[in-house]
Amino acid sequence: MLIEVAGVRVPVGRAAEAARLVCEEYADDALYHHSVRSYFFGAAWAETRGLDFDRELFFVSALLHDLALTPPFDSHTLSFEEAGGHLARVFTAGLGWPTERRDRAAELIVLHMRDDVAPEADVESRLLQVGTSADVSGAGLEDFDASFRDALVAAYPRRGFAKSFVHLFQGQAERKPGCAAAELVAGGWPERTLSNLLDQG
Repeated sequence: MLIEVAGVRVPVGRAAEAARLVCEEYADDALYHHSVRSYFFGAAWAETRGLDFDRELFFVSALLHDLALTPPFDSHTLSFEEAGGHLARVFTAGLGWPTERRDRAAELIVLHMRDDVAPEADVESRLLQVGTSADVSGAGLEDFDASFRDALVAAYPRRGFAKSFVHLFQGQAERKPGCAAAELVAGGWPERTLSNLLDQG
C-alpha cells in the first residue's frame, strides 16, 4: 500500500494495518481502492483547511465503511451503514480500543450516509462524508486540484468502481426499501455516480 499520495499520508501502526488487511481481504479491488481514496480525499480536504483530525480513527473508519456491502457482512435487516457501524465496533474491540473510541468509529460510518455534519461539530465524520461523496458521485471534486485527483486515481485506479457500486446500492434498495441507499437510488444519484469526472480521464 502506498502510504503517501501527493503529500497526503496514511497513518502507520497496528490499527491502520489491520484495517487495511481486512478491507483488502473482504472487498474486491474496486471497493478497496474506493475506501482508500475516500481517506485520501478527506485527509486532503482537512489539510488544505488546516483542520486537526484523528488520522488513525478516520483511516480505520474509511477502510471499514463499506464492508457491510460485501456478502460476509451484508445484513438482511439493517442498512449497510448501520451494519458497518457494528462491524467497526467488533473490529476495534479486537484492537483493544476503549468503548468511546469504538463508538466513534461506528458513528463515522453511520453518519457518512446521513445529512452533512459541520466540521466544527465532528471533523472526522465530515471528512468521511467529503471523501466518499467526492469519490462516489463527484460531489465537491472542484475543491481538489486536478493534479491531486490524477495522482490519487493513478495510485488507486477506479477499476469499474462506479458501475459496480451502483449495482451494490441497487441491491440494497431492493431488499431494504426504507434505507438511505434506496433514497439515493430513487433520485439522480446513479446517473451522477456513473458520470463522475474521475472516470472521464
